[in-house]
Amino acid sequence: MDDMGIDRTGRAELALLTTRQMALADRVAIAAGTPGIELMERAGRAVAEAVLGRVGRAGRVTLFCGPGNNGGDGFVAARLLRERGLAVRVVLPGDTHDIKGDAAVALDRWAGPVEPLSGFDAKQSDVFVDALFGAGLTRPLAGVFAEAAACLNGAGRPVIAVDIPSGVSGDTGRADGVAVRASETVTFFRLKPGHLLQPGRSLCGPVTIADIGIPARAALDAAGATAFRNDLALWLQAWPRHAVDTHKFRRGAVAVLAGGIAGVGAPRLSARAALRIGAGLATVLCEPEALPVHAARGPDALMQRAVADRAALEAFLGDRRISAILAGPALGLDRRAQDLVRVAIESDRPAVLDADALTALAGFSGGGARLLAARAAETVLTPHEGEFQRLFGREAAIDAEPSKLERARKAAALSGAVTIYKGADTVIAAPDGRAAINATGSPALATAGSGDVLAGLIAGLLAQGMPAFDAGCAAVWLHGLAGERLGMGLIADDLPEAITALLRDVLPA
Repeated sequence: MDDMGIDRTGRAELALLTTRQMALADRVAIAAGTPGIELMERAGRAVAEAVLGRVGRAGRVTLFCGPGNNGGDGFVAARLLRERGLAVRVVLPGDTHDIKGDAAVALDRWAGPVEPLSGFDAKQSDVFVDALFGAGLTRPLAGVFAEAAACLNGAGRPVIAVDIPSGVSGDTGRADGVAVRASETVTFFRLKPGHLLQPGRSLCGPVTIADIGIPARAALDAAGATAFRNDLALWLQAWPRHAVDTHKFRRGAVAVLAGGIAGVGAPRLSARAALRIGAGLATVLCEPEALPVHAARGPDALMQRAVADRAALEAFLGDRRISAILAGPALGLDRRAQDLVRVAIESDRPAVLDADALTALAGFSGGGARLLAARAAETVLTPHEGEFQRLFGREAAIDAEPSKLERARKAAALSGAVTIYKGADTVIAAPDGRAAINATGSPALATAGSGDVLAGLIAGLLAQGMPAFDAGCAAVWLHGLAGERLGMGLIADDLPEAITALLRDVLPA
């Protein structure tokens, strides 16, 4: 991270690994000559450093260790902290006979007492370490381990989680049952999806990624990661760049399909956002009776035109200089709206379908989102949870998937559209299987019109020729960062105006 809190590392650093892929990365490291116990030693050292950062050498620490490799990392950390002079206790809720392999070696090297959970006393420690279970746990915590998690949550002291808080799935971020709420988390080599998907992200606290010596290129090649943490390096190479002799149509022209008088604000927010992100022209296409209202609103940078029906939109799109379509914000749900959405789908221009357009799409016969697969141009869908359910909830394979990441991927594959599954953990998924999980954002963005701005940002980037997946990732990241910087009290009107300074700050000159 730089001094603005922006990650400028390469794409490889942003890769997210499932628990299966992480196990494969471990095996690659072992095959390359690093014994498993050495990887555990390095992991335990990273945990010990995090503890020292919290309490220093005079602190008191209690480590809760489980029966697997996560517990082994905890035993290593306990030994190293004791060597640094800290007062160290190890609580083992399970049975020492259940500890095998490298974890058993780490327990032998600890060579100190292990206490049962019944001896737990929060007052005897300044910080706790959760080394019960790591990201690979596939079942809810139960029995004595659920009790241990509850003890950690009730201790009233900082808790440092090893790999991921116990009870949280590394693949889905779900916590089916009790899960540890960590003050911070130390993980290894790369993040897992569960570090970014909710509720896992909220349960992790700040996450540190420790280098434990896994050969990155070989491990990532073997794992074949196609999911990433959304950040600048993921999409920067695809960012639109314009020559000195450019003009407004080369910069891209966006058609924003709008409704009547009752919904003037939303499409104007979208159009303004498209201009602020770099499009050269944005035209609001509204019902005829709404045209005077639009004309009176300003700003003068926004164009407006009356479009009464399907034929009028088809005529407008006869201008080949129109390079992207946005349908949805305050479009309405009447017959005109449905007809305009169908024209957008039948066109050969990149399109963003948002808000009312998603509701219309869900109501179309022939499978709704399935109709998009035959489009001649790229499509971006921007559903929140309710809209996602309306579009894809009847698809059994999608509805049954426990991971938001995988639901978005399956939705993108089915529809042939880049699917931006919005929320506090927005997922951007492409039909080819690529996906990104966003980590920028703020509760301040939960305000009317915020989504209209996001849709406009995406459309503005599509109009400039940015590929749909990259455009979705860039728009979501910038939208979230703008929300962070503006903070509580922002209204949607503030967001387009924040984009200019944001681009100046984050994009290279």
